[in-house]
Amino acid sequence: MSDDAPGGGGGSGGGAAEPLLKKARYHPNCPGCRVDRRKEEREGFPFTELSCMWLVTICSTLPIQSLFPFLYFMIRDLHIAKEEEDIGFYAGFVGASYMCGRALSSVIWGVVADKYGRKPVLVITLFSVIIFNTLFGLSSSYWMALATRGLLGLFSGMLGPIKAYATEVSRKEHSHLALSLISSSRGIGLIVGPAIGGYLAQPADKYPGIFSQNSIFGRFPYFLPCLCISLLAIAALIACFWLPETLHKHKDTISNNSVEAAEESLSDPNAEENCGGCLSLFTNGPLISAITVYCIFSLQDMAYAEVFSLWAVSDRKYGGLSFSSQDVGSILATSGLFLLIYQILIFPSVAKSIEPIALVRTIAILTIPLLSSYSFMPALSGFFLQLVVNCASFLKNAFSVTTITVFNILMNDAVSQDLRASANGLSVTLMSIFKAIAPAIAGVIFSWAQRRQTAPFLPGDHLVFFMLNVVTLVGITLTFRPFFARSSTKH
Repeated sequence: MSDDAPGGGGGSGGGAAEPLLKKARYHPNCPGCRVDRRKEEREGFPFTELSCMWLVTICSTLPIQSLFPFLYFMIRDLHIAKEEEDIGFYAGFVGASYMCGRALSSVIWGVVADKYGRKPVLVITLFSVIIFNTLFGLSSSYWMALATRGLLGLFSGMLGPIKAYATEVSRKEHSHLALSLISSSRGIGLIVGPAIGGYLAQPADKYPGIFSQNSIFGRFPYFLPCLCISLLAIAALIACFWLPETLHKHKDTISNNSVEAAEESLSDPNAEENCGGCLSLFTNGPLISAITVYCIFSLQDMAYAEVFSLWAVSDRKYGGLSFSSQDVGSILATSGLFLLIYQILIFPSVAKSIEPIALVRTIAILTIPLLSSYSFMPALSGFFLQLVVNCASFLKNAFSVTTITVFNILMNDAVSQDLRASANGLSVTLMSIFKAIAPAIAGVIFSWAQRRQTAPFLPGDHLVFFMLNVVTLVGITLTFRPFFARSSTKH
């Protein structure tokens, strides 16, 4: 283009090269170039963009586990289980259906985001929350609940692209903080979602002065929490209009990204792996290692979320706590509040002072006695029981969010920008497969455990929490060589 040519070829080579590089660097009609220019001109943290991303991430995350506090009662009311001990079995498949749908589509959404942009995928995800999450609350049969959750997962493709977006909208020195914000917002959404489900499910029974048994909320007792989440998703959809697209939509001889990305890839020892396209992801040792361990801990975390809610509301004669869905919601809301404080005040210092993999190992080792203690909690009662359960729930969720944040950083550091959404799409697909397996297996084991209360070895729920610890031990093992390949990136 003629306006990209230098005005003259003077002898001051260093002074002329700088403006020439800057002119050749940006394309006026490219949204990614506009974001790069804005990042260069603005040194501060992108509060507006990341605030919108925080809202979008929370709203897309809320439905994932919002059903767990009332799922036990929902399965009971749908009359699919012939005996009370079978409720956990059927609940596991409803919990797994979302992740099954997401596992089928995550890589596709990552490729779409790399080709057409991050923002369209975010918009589609929010539309799916508004439609399918609302329909789930109106489910009149077990199969309708199963189908709507599966479709919600199938169209929820933003988890990979949003992590790529967070690093692209921020300056390099802020990218890890942006990823931490995304991970913490997901963690908060995974806690606040069940709190919403616990407080707002069965409103005609809990708040008869406000909701009549003859109203839609009386006829569909699990519609209100789903409706509230869908309304928040509408607000997030509106906030998306303030988010700029970050994908570079032009072709260069260097790459379809900025010159900085090209220079960074040239100085990166993993550049040869990164420049081979999507297939190179499978030969990227640090990426595959991080994804593998991430999947193991994701399986444990999802199984725990399923088990905790079923265990808390089940009868004490089966080793549960006989909590109501509101009690579970209160515990998870409290955990969410302290988790937010932890993410803001404690986690940044911990992450700076401890090497990432050492931090994951420490957390995993501490998780083992924590999970073992759950089996003994039914012996407690009153205020002391509430205090112990709240503390244990907060610690478990803080451990999970820290682990997720560490592996998000490791995975994004393992690839170049132009493969980041695809890499995250691959990680989300594999993670979703593990998370789809987790609730189904956890539900089957939970149902089996309730039938063996007098077994001589690992009676009742001791078996459930023992199995969670077995998965934790597998995760710890995979963080050591030769299973784990470290990236050359310094943290």
